[in-house]
Formats: sequence, structure tokens, C-alpha cells
Amino acid sequence: MLLQIPQVLSAESLTRCRAIVGAAAWGDGRVTAGSQSAQVKRNLQLPEESPAAREAQRLIIDALGNNGLFLSGALPKRLFPPLFNCYQAGMDFGSHVDNAVRTHVASGQHIRTDLSATLFLADPDQYDGGELVIEDTFGTQSVKLPAGDMILYPASSVHRVMPVTRGARVASFFWVESRVRSAEQRRLLFELDAAIASLRASQGETAEAVRLTGCYHNLLRMWAEAD
Repeated sequence: MLLQIPQVLSAESLTRCRAIVGAAAWGDGRVTAGSQSAQVKRNLQLPEESPAAREAQRLIIDALGNNGLFLSGALPKRLFPPLFNCYQAGMDFGSHVDNAVRTHVASGQHIRTDLSATLFLADPDQYDGGELVIEDTFGTQSVKLPAGDMILYPASSVHRVMPVTRGARVASFFWVESRVRSAEQRRLLFELDAAIASLRASQGETAEAVRLTGCYHNLLRMWAEAD
């Protein structure tokens, strides 16, 4: 499932996040790449534990915790703290697959990467190229979203960032370990949750809506991994 989530960051939070990362010192993006990815990765990245990264991380994590579409689509159990990258003219990231397990260096916590996320911090008119191209069972999709919007997609997908030819593509990226490991089960739960919300909006709190809500939570009990 490929899920576009609009306006994850408010205008105020987006402005603040841009200011934080814009004033920070960037390093070589290959520092977090695996052996295969490092061969095709050409970008800049904020050091994971830098003060700027930590401050910007808090803005994004707070926003995600209040975003119903993200919570419904991802059913997050653990979140790898958001990282930040920058692609300037001539930079790109060739085709690769994200590591199945990521380890947060500071905490030592291991996170299974069920979902990958890219939150765009630069508007499309600020750079040329830089599309995120995702290949999966849904076909090949090219993604370039407004600043503040986010794309959520299976971490198992082959994906790449096309070369930037003008300007700078700045974004945050991170991984989610879901409470529901199966992508098919997550999709069914997401669709059921959306149908229940639509029914409530049009019909109110009916007996049917209550029964469907019960079905949703019973499926979640069957499939979810508790802490």
C-alpha cells in the first residue's frame, strides 16, 4: 500500500523545521547506508544525534502522534527517529532496498522496518529532478510532494531518488515497525477503519457502525503484536 499523507507538518512547524535543518552542518549521507546502498548513495545527511536533528525530530514525532491518517495506515509500534537528507545538483540515490532491521545507535533499540516514510521539506518548485521512484506490487510510482506532505510505503520496495539537476531536495525519512506485520492485514484494517469513519460521518453512531467497530478491534486483537 502506498499512502500519501497531506500536511503532516503545519505551516508553522514546517517553517521551524526548515530553519533548524537549514542552519545545520551536513555530512556524508553514506554514514547510515548498508553495504549495497552505500555504493549508489550520493547525498548529504544531518548527523543522527546532532542537536539540530534532535530538535527537528521532536517536531515531526509530535505531528505524527496527532495524525489520524498516519496512525490508521501504519498502526505504529515503534518509530525510528526521523533522519534528514539533502540532495543538491548532481546527487542521487540509486535503486536499493532498505535494511530489514535498523538499530538506533544511541538507544541500542532494534526496529523491524515494515514501512518507509519520506516527509518532504522542500516544495517541488525549489528543485528539479529528485523524484522518489518506488517499485512494488502496485507498479512503479514516481513521487514528488508539496513540502509538509509525506509518503508511506512498504520498506520491502525497491526504490530510488532520481538525480537532482537544480536546487536542493530536503526531506526527512524514517522507518516504522507496525503492530501488524502483514502488509495485507494492515491494508484491510486501514480500509475497514476508513469505511467506519465514512459511515459515522454520513449516518452517525448507528448500530451497524458499532458492530463494524467491534469487528475492526477483534481483527486487531487477532493480528496485532503487543509490546
